[in-house]
Amino acid sequence: MGAQANAAPVIIKRKKVTIGGGHHGGAWKVAYADFVTAMMAFFMLMWLLNATTEKQRKGIADYFSPTIPLSRISGGGDGSFGGDSVFSEDRIAQNGTGASSLKPSTERQAVGQTGTDMSQVAEAAGAGDRAAEAARFAEAARRIEEALMGIGGESMVSAQAARHIVTRVTDEGLIVDLFDLEDEPLFEAGSDTPAPVALELAGVLSRVFALVGNGIAVNGHIRAQPEVLRVNPAWDLSASRAMRMRSLLEAAGLAPDRMARVTGLADRKPMLRNPMAVQNNRLEVILLRSDL
Repeated sequence: MGAQANAAPVIIKRKKVTIGGGHHGGAWKVAYADFVTAMMAFFMLMWLLNATTEKQRKGIADYFSPTIPLSRISGGGDGSFGGDSVFSEDRIAQNGTGASSLKPSTERQAVGQTGTDMSQVAEAAGAGDRAAEAARFAEAARRIEEALMGIGGESMVSAQAARHIVTRVTDEGLIVDLFDLEDEPLFEAGSDTPAPVALELAGVLSRVFALVGNGIAVNGHIRAQPEVLRVNPAWDLSASRAMRMRSLLEAAGLAPDRMARVTGLADRKPMLRNPMAVQNNRLEVILLRSDL
């Protein structure tokens, strides 16, 4: 008992273990995020400079420019005091180019009392006119297609003649393709003598094209021959058939001054992959866009 009383007390020491070494601060994360953002913006800027045109870059710059004029009186340049550009002649501040006609400075032209560049106003007005004209043409093309194909109503073309028609809209205008069928060609073989179905189609096209005043173009196409001929009649025949369709349209009531061009393209632009297919004997009657 005495030995146990004299024994040294047992001391248990618990050590708190901390994993990770403590908090070191997060300022480096903010700096790294700023660096990544700056690099992303830099690469985006370089991509935009490489992928856009000068006009597009000017449009992007104008988007971020203030639209309210800082001064109601503007000089001919963009310096601190609104003076002339160093690339233009010395000139009193004025509305216009800021220089004489010998060395105009269109990039730094005065914007006048309103702060509006009149060239930009004219360009915007022209774009609006083109958009309105495109809308009018699309509506006219829709009405003509409905009249030809009987969409939403009665067709102006008989079911027999409608088999020869395909319509499509391109940058050039509304194209009405009139093509041969195996059992019913538009013209007699090897000539420009029209078949009855071609006469019917010319009369219908003349009536539907009277809905608008746009110009008309006619392209003639001929299928390829199965053998190489010493004298290929495709050029003359395609041109003569296009000219015959022009005369049929005018005889049916189309104003002659609306005819813009008549072209024979031989077998150079087949509609089907097989160049000798009978459907490649065709006429393209095109309602042209008025802005061309």
